[in-house]
Amino acid sequence: MWLLSRMLSALVRNGQLLVTDHDGKQYSFGDPAADPVRIRLTDKGAALHIARDPRVGAGEAYMDGRLVVEPPHDIRDMVLLVMGNANRPGASVKPPSKAKRAVDWLAFKADQVNLRAKASKNVVHHYDLTRQFYELFLDEDRQYTMAYYKDPANTLERAQIDKQALIAAKLRLEPGMRLLDIGCGWGGLGLYLNRHFGCEVLGVSLAPDQVRFANERAEAAGVADKVKFQLIDYRDVQGEFDRITSVGMIEHVGAPHFGEYFAKTNELLADDGIMLTHTIGRTGPPGTTDKWTRKYIFPGGYIPAMSELVSALERNRWEIADIEVLRYHYAYTLAEWYRRTTLHEAEITALYDSRLFRMWQFYLAGAEQSFRHGGMVNFHIQSVKRRSAVPMTRDYISAEAARLSALDQAPEWHLGG
Repeated sequence: MWLLSRMLSALVRNGQLLVTDHDGKQYSFGDPAADPVRIRLTDKGAALHIARDPRVGAGEAYMDGRLVVEPPHDIRDMVLLVMGNANRPGASVKPPSKAKRAVDWLAFKADQVNLRAKASKNVVHHYDLTRQFYELFLDEDRQYTMAYYKDPANTLERAQIDKQALIAAKLRLEPGMRLLDIGCGWGGLGLYLNRHFGCEVLGVSLAPDQVRFANERAEAAGVADKVKFQLIDYRDVQGEFDRITSVGMIEHVGAPHFGEYFAKTNELLADDGIMLTHTIGRTGPPGTTDKWTRKYIFPGGYIPAMSELVSALERNRWEIADIEVLRYHYAYTLAEWYRRTTLHEAEITALYDSRLFRMWQFYLAGAEQSFRHGGMVNFHIQSVKRRSAVPMTRDYISAEAARLSALDQAPEWHLGG
């Protein structure tokens, strides 16, 4: 316990963390006057497992029941407390050894090589959990990317409609246009754009169940002749499109493949077309994906820095027409996904097991703190081949987004999803 105690003593200043070790001994860290978040370690080796590699060890200890958060708090409270302290100015966190950093860097580099077979395997790892699982915490339209909170008090359903309206406004769509949606998810955005603009949509994904379900939705809506979804790597798409959307996709491409990605999309887009890239992004310089996320959540995934995206676009004959940095929206989205996930503990445990439920909680809480306290935001990058494709000012974006938002009522969410 001494190693973990030493680390937490240097780290926790704001708030209080109260740790009960397996032998009943208690240790307090931070402000003794603050309401404590209480955790309990259930076996002799848990403290050392966490201390040796905190970013991996804490998640694994929680998943395995070796770290228990005592009511009325939960793992989200613990993660926000600890990581909020880790990201405060002047925080004292001992960096990993040079040898450990070198090993992790090499593992990250190997993980980033996303050739076709590996890319498909990586996507299936995350997205081929059952439909029923995702239905328990996503909105009715199954949008699994940042929602756009014009008001933090808005429901997730309202915020996801407003997100789609914002994307549509930046595309400047007209009836009859052909649109390619790379990483189409469960088809919600493609169906939305067809419904409001009558455009033809091809959505592509490497997740088999997503593609099946998206096509079922198109059939049910009576638009299967106009909105189609295919199980295909974006690198194998052929044809020409008037618009391209990429929402939550480039995070799965891998940093070594950014140039290939923007070269292919440039080839697919008509000369007067528009592409909208919606992605999680870093506020700082290029970095790496942490080991826990690579191992359990997004193998092959990487959050790009703006400099990496801009340089890849520039090298492949794109002009950037507009950039928007969306800062806290994903924090609100993830907090609501966490709330809904926790409400459905019994159903998720029945579908899988308690370990996966706790893994998902830890993932959502950790992601939320990255947007609330850390260096993660969202980027919207509107790119064109001809600068005349968009108006001189960006007033058209807010006007069209407001018009579209007013057309759709947000459905009510209830415990049954």
